[in-house]
Amino acid sequence: MAFEYEKRNAARMLDALENASLSIPDTVSLLRDADPALVYLIFTWLRTRYHAGHSASEGVLGRIVGVCRANSTVAQNVRKGEKDAIVEWFEETYEYRDFERDSFIDLVVEKLES
Repeated sequence: MAFEYEKRNAARMLDALENASLSIPDTVSLLRDADPALVYLIFTWLRTRYHAGHSASEGVLGRIVGVCRANSTVAQNVRKGEKDAIVEWFEETYEYRDFERDSFIDLVVEKLES
């Protein structure tokens, strides 16, 4: 498979936010240096999946807020990523809710890296 390293890194970022597998400072380190479009897409996928009525939304959305508060660069990158052509392509072509975690990461990373 192509881009395995990049997919593992993206999955690690998503897992850190979704399951608290890393501390906030360690998660910030990953997100700060990541492609802004990837960070935006991961945040939006999580916000869609863990909407206000979801039982785990408080934890997941709280971690997103936590990393943005812990480092302004992460929040700036999210805003920058929102305007990326890859994000526009994804949002015009797909619905976030249609993707499970692994297929989402595969599609997004392959598009970003190609």
